[in-house]
Amino acid sequence: MRRLGIHSFVWTGGQTQDGLEMALRKTAEHGYRTIEFAYLRPEKFDLDRLARLARSLDVEIGVTMGLSLDCDISSEDEAAVAAGKAILADAVRAVRDIGGNKLGGILYSAHTKYNRQPTKRGWSNSVAAIAETADVAHACGVDLVLEIVNRFETNLLNTTAQGLKFIEETCSEHVRLHLDTFHMNLEEANPAAAIRLAGDKIGYFHIGESNRGYLGDGTINFDLIFDALLDIDYKRDIVFESFSTAVVDEGLSLACAIWRDTWTDNDPLAAHGKQFIELKMDEAKRRRATNARS
Repeated sequence: MRRLGIHSFVWTGGQTQDGLEMALRKTAEHGYRTIEFAYLRPEKFDLDRLARLARSLDVEIGVTMGLSLDCDISSEDEAAVAAGKAILADAVRAVRDIGGNKLGGILYSAHTKYNRQPTKRGWSNSVAAIAETADVAHACGVDLVLEIVNRFETNLLNTTAQGLKFIEETCSEHVRLHLDTFHMNLEEANPAAAIRLAGDKIGYFHIGESNRGYLGDGTINFDLIFDALLDIDYKRDIVFESFSTAVVDEGLSLACAIWRDTWTDNDPLAAHGKQFIELKMDEAKRRRATNARS
């Protein structure tokens, strides 16, 4: 069943328990039914308390993250790969413990701008590590979804086709793709065709504008995106993602090059995002019905 969600960075930098609890309440207040937390560290937060609050609000939790270079599973350094696998396994268990349903993001490499091409050995190390993590995720009842991001945030998986090749090589049925319109707008020749190519291999979907701000204020053709999602009968979560220096923590600001305020008031942004997505989905359904009659 599809749920519409929002990234917690619309509400909070995610540094405190109170901030995450506020984000859960604001998410429910705006009618979203899932929230995405980033870099959820079990030692910093009361996961049981967050889980209870989420259940009381009928809000599901997903978690995304990226790896650092010293824990890069696409490295040729065995120590870095081992460290990355341990972090991923711990992250899966944290998602389970908070009652979450998915772990996504840049799980297959470091979240950084690389200064080199990926190597065959590094690719193989990553494939093997993700296959191992998928087994842990399956045992924990957590979906594992790999976010395809632009060339400035990884050197390994920048396109849907690369992602499909990668998950095929894991030989696991428990790994899917996490696609994002912001990144697709940069890397895919035809984002709608990429969605159709991925089909049921898509496990999670981000809606974000080309400038990371208000939906409709950028260059992305969302009509084509929603037509494609209908064509593949996509029924998993859709989450609105928007970043601004008004909220995003310093680490992610540096990693994602968030240098300016794309907005300063998050309540109207959240309300607009939900209305925009629902409108575009309804319009796509009407186009389909019209085409079926003609």
